[in-house]
Amino acid sequence: MRIRATVAAVSGALALSALALPSAAQADGAHGSTGSTAELARAAQSAAAPSGAKTGARSAAAAAEPGPLDLTFSKFTINGGKPLVVGTTYTKRVPTSFTVTHAADVDIFAEDFMLEVGLYRGSFDNPANEFYGDDTPVCKKVSATVATCKGNIAVYPEFDLFGNADATKWKAVGYAVALNGQDPDTVDPDEIGFVVQDNLGTTLVQRASKQTVNASPEPVKKGKTITVTGWLSRANWDDFKYHGYTNQPVKLQFRKKGSSTYTTVKTVRTNNKGDAKTTVKATVDGYWRYSFAGTSTTPAATATGDYVDVK
Repeated sequence: MRIRATVAAVSGALALSALALPSAAQADGAHGSTGSTAELARAAQSAAAPSGAKTGARSAAAAAEPGPLDLTFSKFTINGGKPLVVGTTYTKRVPTSFTVTHAADVDIFAEDFMLEVGLYRGSFDNPANEFYGDDTPVCKKVSATVATCKGNIAVYPEFDLFGNADATKWKAVGYAVALNGQDPDTVDPDEIGFVVQDNLGTTLVQRASKQTVNASPEPVKKGKTITVTGWLSRANWDDFKYHGYTNQPVKLQFRKKGSSTYTTVKTVRTNNKGDAKTTVKATVDGYWRYSFAGTSTTPAATATGDYVDVK
C-alpha cells in the first residue's frame, strides 16, 4: 500500500494520519515504513536537538530510553548500482538492501519498531523532494546485533515527481523509530527512540528515453539511396508526456544479414524536435538502427534494427 504520512503536532503530541505498522499477515522481520518512519524520526530528532544543533547529527543513547538509538545503517545499495530510470505513467520500483548494526538491547523486530531508507534531493534540512518504498523492509537476523534488510524505492510519476529538476543525483538516508509502547495515533516525539542517518549513498534519477528508426525504401535496389529516420525522445515530468530530445548525437549503425555485430556508420545530431535523418547507399541486406549513448539525466536508448532487403 502506498503511504505518504503527514505528521502534525496536536496538543504536544504527534497524530499520524497513515502510520504503517506490521500486521500478523506480514512476513517476519517486516517493519513499518513507506515514509511514516521518516516523518516520525525527523519530528523526534527536531524535538530532541538542542538549539542550533545540526539536525543530521546522531548520537547513541540507551535503547529503552527516548532519544537517539544505538543503531547504524551501512552497506546500502539501490537497484544494483544502476540509475533509477522513470517514465511518465508506470510506477517504477527498484530494490534496496542495507545492513543494520545495533546494540543488543535494541529490539529491531519489535512490533512497534520501524525502519526505512529513503532518497532525497536538495539539502538534508529542507529537501526539494523525497522518495520512499511502498513495501515495508524485511530484515533477517545475522547475529544478536546485526541484521540484513531488503526493501524498495517506489516512484509514482504523477504523484512523486515535481518536475524535470528531479533528474539529478539523490542521496540516501536511513531512519529508525522505536515507539516505546506508545499509541501510534497520538505519539509524543519526546518519548520516541530514533535514528536519522544521512549520507548512506547516492544514485542518479533519470528521465526514461526512447529511440525509433525507419529505413526506406524497402526493398531497395543495390547502389540506390536509403533514407534512415528516427526520433529520440525522453520523459518530460512537467506534463508527463514524451518530448523530442534535441541536439543530441545519435549513432547510425548497421548489421549485415547473418551477423550478430552492429558497426557504427556515422553520427548525426537530432534537430529541434528530436528527429534524426541521414542517407546511405544500399549495398547488402541488413539491419539499420540509431543508438543514443545517454547523458547524466537521460539513459541510453537504442532502436530495434529495421531490416532492408537489397535487390
